[in-house]
Amino acid sequence: MTILFSRVVSRISGTPKKTFFNCPQLCQALVFGTSCRSPTDSTPKDKVDPFSLVAHEMSLVSKRLRSSVVAKVPELASAAGYFFKEGVEGKRTCSVVLLLMATAVDIHRPESPFCCIGDTWTIELRRRQQLIAEITEMIHVASLIHDDVLDDADTRRGIGSLSFVVGNKLAVLAGDFLLFRALRTLASLKNTEVVSLLVTAIENLVTGETMQMAATIEQRCSMEYYMQKTYYKTASLISNSCKAIALLSGQTPGVAKLAFEYGKNLGLAYQFIDDILDFTGSSASLGKGSLSDIRLGIITAPILFATEEFPQLHAVIEQGFDDPANVDTALEYLRKSRGIQRTRELATKHASLAAAAIDSLPESCSMDVRKSRQALINLTQILTARNK
Repeated sequence: MTILFSRVVSRISGTPKKTFFNCPQLCQALVFGTSCRSPTDSTPKDKVDPFSLVAHEMSLVSKRLRSSVVAKVPELASAAGYFFKEGVEGKRTCSVVLLLMATAVDIHRPESPFCCIGDTWTIELRRRQQLIAEITEMIHVASLIHDDVLDDADTRRGIGSLSFVVGNKLAVLAGDFLLFRALRTLASLKNTEVVSLLVTAIENLVTGETMQMAATIEQRCSMEYYMQKTYYKTASLISNSCKAIALLSGQTPGVAKLAFEYGKNLGLAYQFIDDILDFTGSSASLGKGSLSDIRLGIITAPILFATEEFPQLHAVIEQGFDDPANVDTALEYLRKSRGIQRTRELATKHASLAAAAIDSLPESCSMDVRKSRQALINLTQILTARNK
């Protein structure tokens, strides 16, 4: 089949078989209809839009996600598909990252079975990597649904939370259903290492939420504890999924580690900005109530940094935030401190670490690989500069 395909291409393009198989860009252009340009051709780095670059694939992933939540019971199907409907699905940043990473680590190793972009194996590889994006989205949405139940949240993404709309019981079942669908799809990949990575991410999500619920006063005031909890709750899923993308393509442990580091540091940077926005953003821009974390007694980086400057904040944290006066006191100390600024600096640091991981990937002459890597770097800047 491969030989026949190469002969057909040779007749059409006048390109000898040897040249065809040694030019991944030409092969990709002929198979997928993408551009085949010299590596010297380039788009300005700041013009590489991460979301536009994978928009077509994202459309396919979104359609498959909507079809994957079909259930025998209509009420369950409706609840499970609540955040997959058009208009409320969000930007799907996790999926964007994973699809970009799939191209970014597309390094053609001679010993890899995926050495030619036009080979049937490579088409199958891309489909399997898309499945990782779908699995990750299902796990992510399931965790959001469960979080809203635990936090008694009324809103999510600018609309009523699922638990607010259908009640806690059906919301919990919908979240469970999404996890089961994700695990079933994960099992279909028949890759034990990838299965282990994603199962670890699910375990970490539960661990992080439990750490948040069961923290003592000392733990709530500990930056080390906060960082570990934040990794479990926010960064573990995307980091392990990025690593799974690299492993599926047969890349080296070193490349897989760099993919993991990108996801880890991007996830942490994202959460630090989220922590800032809980204090500085409006309810309308955030799609949820501002000051929601501190009102729930959740202590995040800005307050932790403020506490280092004003140790008397410890006493306020010990008293709790059921009393609105304590919230006001904490905010006053925060305003006088460098808590917001230091949290932003922490986010910038981890965004830079994420970008450095991409810069450390083995060199590639492929224009598509280069653009995807630049898009991943640009994404670190986009996510740390956001105001909602």
